[in-house]
Amino acid sequence: MWYESTYSGGILMTDTRMIDDVFASNELRHDAPKVGCPEHEMRPEAAYQLVHDELMLDGVSRMNLATFCTTWVDEFARRLMSETLDKNIVDKDEYPQTAELEQRCVHMLADLWHAPDPSTTRGTSTIGSSEAAMLGGLAAKFRWRKRMHQSGKQAGRPNIVCGPVQVCWEKFARYFDVELRQIPLRAGKYHMTGADAAAHCDENTIMVVSTFGVTFTGLYENVEEISQALDRLERDRGLDIPIHVDAAGGGFLAPFVAPSVIWDFRLPRVKSINSSGHKNGLAPLGSGWAIWREAEDLPEELIFNVDYLGGNMATFNLNFSRPGGPAITQYYELIRLGREGYTRLQTAIYEVCRHLARGIADIGPFEMIHSGDPMRGITAISWRLRGIQPFNLYDLSDRLRARGWLIAAYPLPADRQDEVIMRAVIRHGFSFDMADLLLEDIRRSIDQLTEHPWTTSLTRKEAGSFTHNAVASVPTPDSVRHKGNSR
Repeated sequence: MWYESTYSGGILMTDTRMIDDVFASNELRHDAPKVGCPEHEMRPEAAYQLVHDELMLDGVSRMNLATFCTTWVDEFARRLMSETLDKNIVDKDEYPQTAELEQRCVHMLADLWHAPDPSTTRGTSTIGSSEAAMLGGLAAKFRWRKRMHQSGKQAGRPNIVCGPVQVCWEKFARYFDVELRQIPLRAGKYHMTGADAAAHCDENTIMVVSTFGVTFTGLYENVEEISQALDRLERDRGLDIPIHVDAAGGGFLAPFVAPSVIWDFRLPRVKSINSSGHKNGLAPLGSGWAIWREAEDLPEELIFNVDYLGGNMATFNLNFSRPGGPAITQYYELIRLGREGYTRLQTAIYEVCRHLARGIADIGPFEMIHSGDPMRGITAISWRLRGIQPFNLYDLSDRLRARGWLIAAYPLPADRQDEVIMRAVIRHGFSFDMADLLLEDIRRSIDQLTEHPWTTSLTRKEAGSFTHNAVASVPTPDSVRHKGNSR
């Protein structure tokens, strides 16, 4: 219970009447502030209730199969995040043990990804995999620039070669003036091949980006094949092109469930790897990692030694002040689970993934692209519509949204943007029972769409041929615009 307070002439007035219900208070008898900063303060109980209630309009995160990010953490991870809200990870002098836990994670990941000497490997936590990817790109650009200077060659515009990539690489290219040589998809191919990569490289190529868990389909690109193609390129033309592996999705999966897949620092051409701890690393949001094969692969020019709050520290992040909790909680997950625990957990997720894939294939008019095979991709499944149906995948996505499921439907990249696919990402916390509930809703949705088709103003061909640029102007479901590219 509390006293009701109001303002009169700038003076806080307290009524002697007791209020035992926040919804009866004056603060909740008008709209929430939306544009201007409010003039008067509000009791925390009322402010909390107002914000809490507005957030009910968001989707349920564990039913969001479009996102790759962690949506379930245990009680102890939540405690650590709460206990470290006030720790600024960049302040290594004030919080030396936070810095120590971060470096332990770097060495553990370097070991997990087979760095030659994990104890001397350089790396850093980041706010997410996008920042980590950009750091890998900047290191490659600086190494290329130094190499061109030492050879006495006139440097042209640097470029990176890649297949279908997450939007962070488009940002990197634009922000840091690098040409993005994105290889178009060919019929029957959903990612870049070794021959494709080699054919697009020249002396200004700073690196080839191989995606170990393609955003669109969930499939792995064959890093070993790409490395072998670049080995041949070096023999034939003398071009020594490094590889950066964008392992945002697969970096915390393959080491445990597909250790025979060669994609990491076992390939000498792989100079850097980025990954998301807040995806399959099971850490809370805000955890990314950038790791270099050897110390010399991170140019000294990228490292700043700064005086901050009384101490000198080395930093090589795009961000400066940021919370220490995600890196601390990543360390907690690594020591809690170890190789044995991660293997058990990730294996269970793949089992749910394959169960869902089998159910979708059995329902009917779908061709599976990725069915959750741990040797071929991450814990995701993707499929396309087969034949002519009285509905399209955008319709199905929107119909499922009515039941609370958020599943992405979107066109493929160039040159296959006329093909629409659907993708569901399966994460820790998604059970067999939830998969069965989803399958039943898919069956029910297909029955409803078959009996009452939604697509009436567009032909079937038009409905399945939206491009990225057309999405914003064509009246399609919201699911078209949400492709789950969070990093």
